[in-house]
Amino acid sequence: MPRGRDPLVVGRVVGDVLDPFTRSVTLKVTYNGKEVKNGCEFKPSEVAVQPRVEIGGDDLRTFYTLLMVDPDAPSPSDPNLREYLHWIITDIPGTTGATFGQEITCYESPRPTMGIHRFVFVLFRQLGRQTVYTPGWRQNFNTKDFAELYNLGSPVAAVFYNCQRESGSGGRRASS
Repeated sequence: MPRGRDPLVVGRVVGDVLDPFTRSVTLKVTYNGKEVKNGCEFKPSEVAVQPRVEIGGDDLRTFYTLLMVDPDAPSPSDPNLREYLHWIITDIPGTTGATFGQEITCYESPRPTMGIHRFVFVLFRQLGRQTVYTPGWRQNFNTKDFAELYNLGSPVAAVFYNCQRESGSGGRRASS
């Protein structure tokens, strides 16, 4: 697929969160049976409970780290908390799912208050099992720095969805 048409590029996930990378592993994220496709919409009520995450690969002895971040916190027009960390799971064996990994930072359901936020799942292949420490805070997390700190290299997969306040319309309000 040409770089310019890649939904991760069009959605500015590549750039705001990640450097360009080549997908090499399948990553399937589903909330109540609805699969996350790049750029799709979910309401906060649909993502209140952590999703089911399935990871491809071909070897149980290969381990992966999954991150979930919001690069638009607290609002897309002023993302001064970028990135907000929602979830970290490490040591996920290939061909399995997130439930087989080690939860480092528990899932925090998205609750955007202003604007349409992107929520990004990023998957990294680990060099082996490793100790990962819980970050001291969730705001101003940096996926690239985390990957460098733990020697994770480039991502092997990523997917994102959009989410806004339950009552959000996404457009301008008519003035009265």
